[in-house]
Amino acid sequence: MQAIADASDEALHRGLAHLQAAEFLYETSLFPERAYTFKHALTHAVAYGGLLRERQRLLHVRIVAAIEQRHADRLADQVERLAHHALRGEVWDKAVAYFRQAGDKAVARSANREAVACFEQALVALAHLPEGRERHEQAIDVRFGLRPTLGMLRERDRVLTYLREAEGLAQALGDQHRLGWVAAYMTDCFGATGDPQRAVEVGQRALALAGTLEDAALQVVLHLFLGLAYYAVGNYPRAIDLLRQNLVALQGALLREHFSLPGLPSVTSRDVLARCLAEVGAFTEGLAHGEEGLRIAEAVDHPNSLAAACRGIGHVYRHKGELHQAIPWLERGLEVCRVWDIPLLLYLVSSTLGYAYVLAGRISEALPLLEPSASPEATEIISGRVRIWLSEAYLRLGRLDEALAVAVRGLEFCRAHAQQGEQAWALRLLGEVYAHRHPPEAELAEAAYREALPQADALGIRPLQAHCHRGLGTLYDTTGQREQARAELSIAIELYKAMGMTFWLPQAETALTQVEGR
Repeated sequence: MQAIADASDEALHRGLAHLQAAEFLYETSLFPERAYTFKHALTHAVAYGGLLRERQRLLHVRIVAAIEQRHADRLADQVERLAHHALRGEVWDKAVAYFRQAGDKAVARSANREAVACFEQALVALAHLPEGRERHEQAIDVRFGLRPTLGMLRERDRVLTYLREAEGLAQALGDQHRLGWVAAYMTDCFGATGDPQRAVEVGQRALALAGTLEDAALQVVLHLFLGLAYYAVGNYPRAIDLLRQNLVALQGALLREHFSLPGLPSVTSRDVLARCLAEVGAFTEGLAHGEEGLRIAEAVDHPNSLAAACRGIGHVYRHKGELHQAIPWLERGLEVCRVWDIPLLLYLVSSTLGYAYVLAGRISEALPLLEPSASPEATEIISGRVRIWLSEAYLRLGRLDEALAVAVRGLEFCRAHAQQGEQAWALRLLGEVYAHRHPPEAELAEAAYREALPQADALGIRPLQAHCHRGLGTLYDTTGQREQARAELSIAIELYKAMGMTFWLPQAETALTQVEGR
């Protein structure tokens, strides 16, 4: 106030004392400086509204200058205020710069809605800058800033719109580096919205471009996004290879580098790698990577990364069948998502937790987590798997018609979106449903298991192989085919033992004992 008021210090303090006595203002602190605030927001609004517009603008300009001068050594702490006053003062270049900085700060603390508001205000300010290359480069970069935050809020249509706008601007500039980043972000967008094959195609082209440009940051991001896409289509060896490259690249200070993503790639890469390893039954290695990601996330106290790490660890334990370990980790991740308002991870973590509850027999707790994510309208890449999980919940409740309908929808989704791994899981679940019909539809059940097995073999999904052999063994026992039942159950037992899957092992051993006792 002293810097912008057209008054002496004595007159300023006299005026403040008068306003305080009249109960328009009150003092909020005395040390290290006096600070005042309006007693009522309406008083502030009326006072501000009583100024001529040009007077308002000039005061905002002077406030920007005063803050920059008084806080020159710690401007990062003031960027939100500076952005606000620069916009109101129509200091457009500073408004763009400060809103971008404020957006980056919000991303770093997982305040996604605040980040979106900042970046969109930056776009408003950019529209007032003179035409030219610099303006278009900033317009692209601000749209890149919006992409991860909107993605975490599950606003994928807006993400795609901004990316297409950025692509047009980059093409007009002939900017190969930014076109590479557009392709990387498109890879993530296509993968997240149910088109992993297209994500792989776009990502491979972008990865080749990144190598030509020798852009290490772009390569890190593409390894992560392509790893996710390959995970979605069931190509786990390729996903594992790409993600391991990130673990080699991201060392030292790079462990804490965001690369303009909502979660730390050092953590997210370990999360996805852990889940890929769980799919092929390498649980010990998967847990090691998941726990290392957790240590990184906790060290930087980053909510998005922490939730992802909890999900990864919980996923591995759940896949192995160690539910007493899986459920607390997933519940912790869910709480982080709720506290920090992270809708995308909330959706992913809650559905994974829902299936852990199914396996633990806590069906009433599972259904509210699974049913919204498995609606017919759901298009996210995980929705096929969630439908499979929901089908198993209905199966355990004896709601067989619903279980069959949801399983069929899940299989159709996985086939339509080229998700080979999920397709095999859906077939196995169909076998379970047919086997539990009244009476059992043995031929349909056997056909489903037999169709799932070669896919599981080809993709290296050892846990699924074990489940299919156990399912076939149980089915053959009910149809009186003792030798076939013994053979299938023996294979399942050996696989469960080799992977340490002690949750299902006793079930298979009990079934084999019953077969041999007949």
